[in-house]
This record gives sequence, structure tokens and C-alpha cells, in this order.
Amino acid sequence: MPSVSSDGVDTVRASIEQSGALDRPKLVVPDDVLPEGTVRVDADETTYHAVVDTGLGGDLELRGLYDNARLARTGEGENQLEEWVESCGLEIGRSALLDIVVEGEQYGLRAPGTRAVYQVADSPDDSLASIAEDVDG
Repeated sequence: MPSVSSDGVDTVRASIEQSGALDRPKLVVPDDVLPEGTVRVDADETTYHAVVDTGLGGDLELRGLYDNARLARTGEGENQLEEWVESCGLEIGRSALLDIVVEGEQYGLRAPGTRAVYQVADSPDDSLASIAEDVDG
């Protein structure tokens, strides 16, 4: 798997805002940065999955980080976003950095002022194309 540094990818600021009455954090990202649906998010050398939704104000939001795509879609399991925000010394009202590792599929999350190295995951389309080439060959 190839790797890429946060210095070598496009990065956008996401604001950490309050989600609901429980004061849980959510990430609000600029329009057209993320696709709606489930995406891979790497944070602190851990791979999570998150559902990208459109909030009431029309902004794109990540309301949680989950251990796999199914848990992200169902909201079951432990939401790791609050723990990640706290472990980085961040809080509601601050910003986080969202790195675009593979547009539409894989993103990185880090605290401002930090660097990260991401392992670029094989795209499902690439894997299927590779299988098709093997079958045709």
C-alpha cells in the first residue's frame, strides 16, 4: 500500500460544532468537499468510517467515527469522534483539518499544527478492475 503525507494532499478546515442536546461534537465541512454517503476517515493511525450527511443548514456534516462502514450507517457501536476530539485537545468551537487522501473515498483527520502519513487504501474499483484483468488475461 502506498503512503502519502498530509503535506502532499489538499486540506480543508472543518469546524467542530455541537451536535444535539448532548453536547457531542460533529464536524462541519465546506460544501463539495465530501460526497454524501459513507467514507473512510483515518485519524491517529486508526481507520474509521463516517456517514456524510447534509445538516439542517445545508452544510455537510460528520456526526461520528465508527469502526466499520456498517456501524457508521446504522449508528450502532461506539462513536469515536468525541474521544478523538478530546485526545487532540480540541473542543467545540475549534477547527480540525480534513485531508483529502483519495477524493470521494478516503480522508484524513488531524489537529491543526500536526502532520500525518496515510496508507492509501486500494479503491474497490481498482481491485475489481485488477480481478477482471486477471480473468481476461
